[in-house]
Amino acid sequence: MKSWLFLICVSVQFSAQITLKVTEIPKDTPKNATIYVAGNFNGWNPNSTPLIADEKGNHTITFPEENGEIEYKFTRGSWDTAEGNASEKAIPNRNSTFTSKPQTIESKIISWVKTAEKASTAAKNVHLISDSFLIPELKRTRKIWIYLPPDYETGKKKYPVIYMQDGQNLFDNSTSFSGEWEIDETLNKLFSKGDSGAIVVGIDNGGNHRIDEYSPWKNPNYGGGEGDLYAGFLAKTLKPYIDKNYRTLQNAKNTALIGSSMGGLISFYTGLKYPEKFRKLGIFSPSFWFAEADLKSFIQKNSKNFKKTQILFLAGTKESENMTKDIDEVIMLLKKKIPEANLKTQFDPHGKHSESYWAKEFPKAYRWLFR
Repeated sequence: MKSWLFLICVSVQFSAQITLKVTEIPKDTPKNATIYVAGNFNGWNPNSTPLIADEKGNHTITFPEENGEIEYKFTRGSWDTAEGNASEKAIPNRNSTFTSKPQTIESKIISWVKTAEKASTAAKNVHLISDSFLIPELKRTRKIWIYLPPDYETGKKKYPVIYMQDGQNLFDNSTSFSGEWEIDETLNKLFSKGDSGAIVVGIDNGGNHRIDEYSPWKNPNYGGGEGDLYAGFLAKTLKPYIDKNYRTLQNAKNTALIGSSMGGLISFYTGLKYPEKFRKLGIFSPSFWFAEADLKSFIQKNSKNFKKTQILFLAGTKESENMTKDIDEVIMLLKKKIPEANLKTQFDPHGKHSESYWAKEFPKAYRWLFR
């Protein structure tokens, strides 16, 4: 089941595997229940990554050799049956970091949460375009969200547009399982301080298809390979739809792509393949390791096409051993064609591979891209 494999943005050469071992589960756990782990390696899917039970009552799963940090929680297959604390309330995400030696990390599940339905935190100017928007390139459907500036309904102004990946995590805590970026709150606040506003289109990830859709190239261990079709959807289907149905500044210099982790990889690829559509790229903690050689070859063969593209790279220096190195190597290739004024790199010594980190850095990225 390839969707569960660990996908933090790193090379796979210098660290050892992690085994997660649950040694104790709550007494009220149904007999023969399957225990799952959800995290930043599988799009926080609560039922795609099962642990294996043994005769002693332990439940284990082993992640292949990677670098960096994983965040995760244990579930019984849904977020209504996620692990909790002694009061049966939600707990913070667990964290484990790959090292040079194999690790077995033992955990006890104290309870299963008793959850009330999470209240929506989305602002009133966030709307659902469709819960089944057709992706003809992939013969799938997807939930698509849109944020409209506070003055959109009362004026005739046109706005720049940002297309963002992993739409579940952008606007609403009730749809996010790992924290939201608070894009709507952030842009509303900036607008109140004089910003002219922007439209944001959030595309939900494809769950079990996320890895395949977010890389145009296949990784022999993890999948991928549908990213070119997904990029075509963004450029040839979704952007024309948005431009037709909303008041947008349609030219490339007013159109951005932003994504993190695997979403950073596909945003980067899409922007480089379609520079006539997207000329501003916010690339957060990108998974360049996933197809490093193919990516570099693509840049070298197509660099003449994106000399006007504006790109911001953001990453935490402790996310992995190779995160900043991978980005630096890509930048060296880009500098041959893109003016340095159009490239910005921010390496944060405290940055983590998490929604909370990316949410904190989004305002600065937005202001630089639309300066």
